[in-house]
Formats: sequence, C-alpha cells, structure tokens
Amino acid sequence: MAQVQQITLGGGCFWCIESAFNKVRGVISAYSGYSNGQTINPTYEQVCTGTTGHNEVVQVTFDSQQITLVEVLEIFYALHDPTQLNHQGNDTGTQYRGAIYYHDPEQQIIAQQFVKQLQIDGIYDAPIVTEILALDNYSQAEDYHQDYFNNNPGNTYCNFVVGPKIAKFKQAFAARLKA
Repeated sequence: MAQVQQITLGGGCFWCIESAFNKVRGVISAYSGYSNGQTINPTYEQVCTGTTGHNEVVQVTFDSQQITLVEVLEIFYALHDPTQLNHQGNDTGTQYRGAIYYHDPEQQIIAQQFVKQLQIDGIYDAPIVTEILALDNYSQAEDYHQDYFNNNPGNTYCNFVVGPKIAKFKQAFAARLKA
C-alpha cells in the first residue's frame, strides 16, 4: 500500500525542478506553485516582481515506500546550487531562493539532518543557504506553468537552461527514472 507524502521545494525556476521530479519513479506528481509569501493566491506576474515574498516552488507528492524523503532531497540538491542566496543560474531575486518547506515536524528533522550531513561531509565549497521552514501560504501556479518544459519545446529558456539541466539530471539519476 502506498505511503503518500508531500514536500515543497524551491530551487530557482520551477520549470526545471518540476520536470525532473515528474520523471522520477515513486513520484506521484510534481506541481509548480508559490509559497511562503504574504499575498493570497498571487499571480506569476506578481511573484516575478519579488514583492509578494513568495518563492517559486514545486510541490512533490511521492510514495515513501518507493522513494524516501532523503532520496527526494538528494535529487533536489543535485538540481540546484544550495550555496546561492536568492539566485540560481540566470534567475535572481527572492522568488528563486533555495528552500525546503516541510509539511510536518518529521520532515523538518530529516531535512535539517540531511543538510547538516552535507556540511559535515564538505560537499560544497561554500555554506549551504537553503532555508528550511514550514510550508505557508501555498498556491498552485497557473495551468500554463504545469509541465512547462514538455509543453514548450521551442522556448529559448527551456532550450538553453532547462534542457541541459534535465539532460544532466537524467544521466545522474538514470536508475531512478520512470520507465
């Protein structure tokens, strides 16, 4: 029987993170959205201004009997640079901050222990600045953002930023991909 969990992750532009997680075995769904800001149900245009306090996030629903939260976090940390504050690649602003938004206290503990272990192991040359906070004020992004990478193959950003990142992800996590 499935053990369904959700975690919400911010790692720069949500198109890449969402596309990658939707390819992972054990992930039931990954949806782009906005969270941890003060505006109720913000629009993409509002979030892009950086004034709503929201972060572009992906809410990942997964079967913890097929993929653990630690494995989800391993994939997440491979998809973004946790040492960049409010910046991922070409994307700059608080709406692109690295974040783990937990849904319960157990997830908080697992996330904190995971990051602590990365720091102990010296995986990164700079301090990890990914915030770990309770999920707050989440709303799903507009329909046109869902599965954006697959639905917009001609988009310049997708071709030059998302595409290469997804190709690298597929190589690194080939054993974790859905058939």
